[in-house]
Amino acid sequence: MSFSNCSLPVLGFAAFSGTGKTTLLEQLIPLLVESGIRIAMVKHAHHDFDVDKPGKDSFRLRKAGAEQMLISSRRRHALMTETADGEYSLNQLLNRLDQTRADLVLVEGFKHERFPKIELHRETLGKPWLFPDDSNIVAVACDSQPATALPRLDINNITAIRDFILRWMEGHKAQTATCDSLSPTMLSVDAGREKILTALNEPTAKAWLPLEALHGQVLAEDVVAPVNVPSSTNSAMDGYAIRSDDIGRDRYRIVGEVFAGHHYRETLNQGECVRIMTGAPVPQDADTVIMREQATVDGDLVRFDTSKGAVRAGQNVRQAGEDLKYGATVFSAGSRMNAASVGMMASLGMDKACCFKPIKVALFSTGDEVQAPGTEAKENCIYDANRFTLRSLLEQLGCEVLDLGIIEDSEQSLTDTLTNAMENADMVMSSGGVSVGDADYIKTVLANLGDINFWRVNMRPGRPLAFGKLGDTPFFGLPGNPVAVMVTFLQFVEPAIRKMQGDKFWQPQRISAITQEKIRSRLGRTEYTRGIYSIGANGQLEVRSTGSQGSGILRSMYEANCLIEVSPEVENAETGDRVTIIPLASRL
Repeated sequence: MSFSNCSLPVLGFAAFSGTGKTTLLEQLIPLLVESGIRIAMVKHAHHDFDVDKPGKDSFRLRKAGAEQMLISSRRRHALMTETADGEYSLNQLLNRLDQTRADLVLVEGFKHERFPKIELHRETLGKPWLFPDDSNIVAVACDSQPATALPRLDINNITAIRDFILRWMEGHKAQTATCDSLSPTMLSVDAGREKILTALNEPTAKAWLPLEALHGQVLAEDVVAPVNVPSSTNSAMDGYAIRSDDIGRDRYRIVGEVFAGHHYRETLNQGECVRIMTGAPVPQDADTVIMREQATVDGDLVRFDTSKGAVRAGQNVRQAGEDLKYGATVFSAGSRMNAASVGMMASLGMDKACCFKPIKVALFSTGDEVQAPGTEAKENCIYDANRFTLRSLLEQLGCEVLDLGIIEDSEQSLTDTLTNAMENADMVMSSGGVSVGDADYIKTVLANLGDINFWRVNMRPGRPLAFGKLGDTPFFGLPGNPVAVMVTFLQFVEPAIRKMQGDKFWQPQRISAITQEKIRSRLGRTEYTRGIYSIGANGQLEVRSTGSQGSGILRSMYEANCLIEVSPEVENAETGDRVTIIPLASRL
């Protein structure tokens, strides 16, 4: 049996009272820890018990009526929960463990539940054997010779028991690795993303793209400044240019004026100044500009009122190359171009850049129930929203989209479509048809054409997910529900595309906000709630949900400006709690 609330191997120890289970575990656990195994322990007690001492604050508060008592110190924390409504099952208890901090769950007790166990047996107790009536026992540790084909271990040889458990764990890993789409084992979001990214290569194909085609593309080579910026030493404001060794003179004679795009070619002597406009080159020997507001002009003479501001050498002058020097790196390879960076390149006089070749994504929807927008509504059919949502997301990332439309649910149609897609695209993506339904022919076709894994990712919304290769072409099979499609794309497909594009510097924005309502979740699962964040009256970032959160409610995504992420370690986010939000403005 596998537990829905645990992806770790679970191994129990079954025995009658007096066999010495706890004593054996006290000796066994240190040997497993020395072998590098992190242990989580679940123990069943047949009677009432207290884990804190009478008289201690936590004991007194729990006895006063607190149904849950969480006590924490620098070294450990403990949650004591009253279970007046009935005893928890082992599966429920496993949900309470932090499975990210363990490799193996050992269980003492629960001998009547169906999960792998080692039976402990001592002949001197005269108790009957358990293995004849329990098919979940995988070995016996005893001091006798029972009539069984099960592995027999010496109950007094703790090292041998340790070695058996290590071998059993390796077998558990192998079994998990070969599970098909019906396996109860679930991947975490982080583990799924890491598996995908590890399977993908960074780009090598390059192309020189013109300025007007650069937006959204990723640079394959550094962009180096061909000129100084600014190209010459110039005035930062309208005013009068003087020599710094001439500061303090009572009056100056105006010998000329210079506008942006022009130049005063004479040498500026002491006692002279030039009227100058913002951006105009500073005359030879001039290095200081006094703003026009301080000037009083009398014919060709000008005085400056220092009560409106002291005059300092070099003020209000921008030096040539001050912003960017000739030969300096403007943008590094791996940078994604946007409006500002394209404008920067234009300002440098550059009309093209070497980029990684844009990737082409073949996109199609499956299902006889899906029909194209703009056609007359058919009974029992739905309009294809996912393909157009995905197309917009792909174009936002600078991808070239090969739209293959809606493909009927037949092996031949899907085979022809996928064969065409894998030959003409850098990535293939479908929406729908990756569940465990009998009518989803795509799984059969994918198995014939490539190596595809069907994953149950421990998140909501967003499962199931298919990923693998059709030949050498990556394939993503996304869910059919509209919101699940978008969330899955953001968590898995976008990072994959960015790696294939060579986008080295991107990280999804994640910020903290205070929730204005309870956000429901479940321990062990990453929850993505559509939310709206804003600045509250106290200046803090606040967030609330968009309302109903069904994975088919596309409106919840349209109204959202963020996803509220509740991590697997959190059961619920209560009102006033800090939560992580993922802004959507730059990604949709």
